[in-house]
Amino acid sequence: MTKLAHPKKIKKTTLNRFLRKRAIYYILPNVFFNFLVAYASFQEIGYTHFFAGPQSLARLTLPMAIFLPVVLTMDIIKRVIAAIEQESIELIVNSELNKNRFMTKLCILHGFVTGLLVLACLLLAQYSMSTHYKLNATAMAILDAILAGVLSIVFTYLPIRKLKKHLSEPSLAIQQIERD
Repeated sequence: MTKLAHPKKIKKTTLNRFLRKRAIYYILPNVFFNFLVAYASFQEIGYTHFFAGPQSLARLTLPMAIFLPVVLTMDIIKRVIAAIEQESIELIVNSELNKNRFMTKLCILHGFVTGLLVLACLLLAQYSMSTHYKLNATAMAILDAILAGVLSIVFTYLPIRKLKKHLSEPSLAIQQIERD
């Protein structure tokens, strides 16, 4: 006989407080681990280039810029919807919303757009500097960590801005049902 795992009960809170707490949970490990990985990779050769060589900036930054928004978007939407369903956040999700489709479209869009934006910035920086310019390893690791932190904050709040179009307050929903 197997027991079904019940999701952990979330304390009553507001959406803003819930998002602030999640942003802290996302930003700290993302900044720390992205800095460590980039620093260790770049220190191996002492410098890096934008696109050339085995330890290029693009090799570490582009996958992060694509997959971090996808993972964060998926996670925050799932967690907010779970909190709403547990009635920990006093909001109601529109019953017509196909959650999986909405989440998939948003994840793909966020990953694609962010990846293109970072690629464009890297290409612009590459073409504005000489072809043999060597980038400082520590500075590039710090830049990578800052990018991870910015993405963590942006993709904690941005998906919820899109989700808010499908949310309503319980008192407003009850008033609308009573009017109909």
